[in-house]
Amino acid sequence: MSAPLPLLVGQGLPPFDAITPEQVEQAIPALLSDLNESLSAQEARLELRLGESESLSWEEVMEPLHQLGERLRWSWGVVSHLNGVCNTPALREAHQQQQGAVVQFGNRAGQSRPIYRALEALQANPSQLDATQSRILAAELRDMQLRGVGLEGQEQQAFNSACERLAELATAFGNHVLDATNGWSLTLNSEDELAGLPASLRQLLAQAATDAGESGWRLGLDMPRVVPFLKFSERRDLREKVYRAQVGKAASGELDNNPLIAQILELKLKQAQLLGYANWAEVSLASKMAGSVQEVEDLLEDLRAAAFPVAQQELAALAACASRHGAPEAAELKPWDVSYWAEVLRQESFELNSEALRPWFSLEQVLKGLFVLCQRLFDIQIVAADGEAPIWHSDVRYFRVLEARNGAPLAGFYLDPYSRPGSKRGGAWMDECLGRSRSATGEPVLPVAYLICNQSPPVGDTPSLMTFDEVETLFHEFGHGLQHMLTTVERPQAAGINNVEWDAVELPSQFMENWCYDRATLMGMARHWQSGEPLPEAEYQKLLAARTFMAGGATLRHVHFALTDLRLHSQWTPDSGESPDQMRRHIAATTTVLEPIAEDAFLCAFSHIFAGGYAAGYYSYKWAEVLSADAFSAFEEVGLEKEEEIVATGRRFRDTVLSLGGSRSPAEVFEAFRGRQPSSEALIRHSGLVAA
Repeated sequence: MSAPLPLLVGQGLPPFDAITPEQVEQAIPALLSDLNESLSAQEARLELRLGESESLSWEEVMEPLHQLGERLRWSWGVVSHLNGVCNTPALREAHQQQQGAVVQFGNRAGQSRPIYRALEALQANPSQLDATQSRILAAELRDMQLRGVGLEGQEQQAFNSACERLAELATAFGNHVLDATNGWSLTLNSEDELAGLPASLRQLLAQAATDAGESGWRLGLDMPRVVPFLKFSERRDLREKVYRAQVGKAASGELDNNPLIAQILELKLKQAQLLGYANWAEVSLASKMAGSVQEVEDLLEDLRAAAFPVAQQELAALAACASRHGAPEAAELKPWDVSYWAEVLRQESFELNSEALRPWFSLEQVLKGLFVLCQRLFDIQIVAADGEAPIWHSDVRYFRVLEARNGAPLAGFYLDPYSRPGSKRGGAWMDECLGRSRSATGEPVLPVAYLICNQSPPVGDTPSLMTFDEVETLFHEFGHGLQHMLTTVERPQAAGINNVEWDAVELPSQFMENWCYDRATLMGMARHWQSGEPLPEAEYQKLLAARTFMAGGATLRHVHFALTDLRLHSQWTPDSGESPDQMRRHIAATTTVLEPIAEDAFLCAFSHIFAGGYAAGYYSYKWAEVLSADAFSAFEEVGLEKEEEIVATGRRFRDTVLSLGGSRSPAEVFEAFRGRQPSSEALIRHSGLVAA
């Protein structure tokens, strides 16, 4: 008997280098055929049992369903993961070819009447269920309703067709953004064109040119190149050229995402109406903490009202700064001027040069600091385990997580830190490689996380030297990873981030960002990569002082994104008389202090809502930030310098937020940690938006 294809192993760490596009085309159809047979057999068993007087048990309903779902999650999860981090034309094609069939199986399982009736029968016997099981069941039944289990005939066919088409459109949208990012470059050939650029960026641009077989310095639209260029380039004409390319990405020609946006919104609206909802935002909020569209609108309006006048003052301060320097643009700043003059003003106000700080934040030192913090707060030890696990690229590292007190294994994680514009999608994310569960033979399965970033790569003999923003991003994603890895919930459907409401899932990630400003944490990891000298105290104080610099604009920007997302999914229709872009521009009138330029096609690269899971959910970042800021204030209240109290509070955070996962509602979990319901006071204070 031949060994199963690597993609069908279904358990353990995936053998990434053995998984090929050809195997995807061969293995996924075979897997789906087997899963469909298994699902039919399970449905038949449940039909028989539903006709009997004896009540159903959790084990005979939920365990087989989990095993079915896990086989697909494992195999298709590997394909989707590789498509995001090692994208090739062949893999992309294989993924697209199989995606429709995967969606079809998901619809079939999600719309199974025998399974739905079995779940209802389980729920009808609450005395047999613990609190976690009851919560899982309620979520499963709700999710099946949202997947169309109550639909019949043509309505169900229309719903399922929309599901398949939406999956295709989301993949195409993401591919267009990746291709548009890769498809633009600008080669600089003279010192004059490099005016103002720091040495680290010059090195990166020179390396990119060499990699492309060119001389000079090669600009691109990936974040490690475009963000510092707009921040430091003294050439306003080049800043304008780069900015226009950045905001016009994926908005023309074969890669134009505009028609895809309209199709995605129309299909989601159609699905919502088939399910009996007025719009997709209502569908989205049915499974979130927020109770209604109006409740989210109210939160965003509170933030907008607080941030708008602050952002106006900030823009005036930038114009005054430009005027002091005799810059002609002072009379009318444009969007490509904001980052540049903000950096000038920041250096003047705080004498803080963000580029000059890079040598103190090598990836190795930042990881050490992060791991020391985790041991201090959560009593865990993180050890390098390179070579112990299969990897998908030479950049990737593997680590094991242990109980510090006895060395017992808890989890593992992959770290893929560097930007690879040609094959890796932008952004940063955490995803599940393995979840906490038990295998089919009853053996415990320890969780393993994927942690993906897109920070500045090493250049020559210089290691990856991180901006402070990149440090915060790494801490953020590690917060997600901690909730995935430190769960103690034995039911896989509620372990880690599973069954956590979407607008609460950012709590641990945003919570971890706060520690980047903690003295013990920051000063412990900020060491010069060559001399080993610690970050000077004066620089630390400048970082603290600059924390809320331009916070009004940053908050307003987030409100603009969140409100645009919410209204596109609650108010826009094909008959509304305006395009999605026009609706966004109307919203911009009260959520931006600089009107978007004519070529600004931001929606065409808004992958979070059109190619990710954030449709009508982008507000979740701010919703969860209320929770995370209040959670961190528990540490502030006991005194960040009081080690014993900090350790005790950290253990309580681990035993509640990081441990309980989706086994209880986020409000219950938060109250178990904090002793009360959340307050927005800490967020307002941390954001620097308190009126003087």
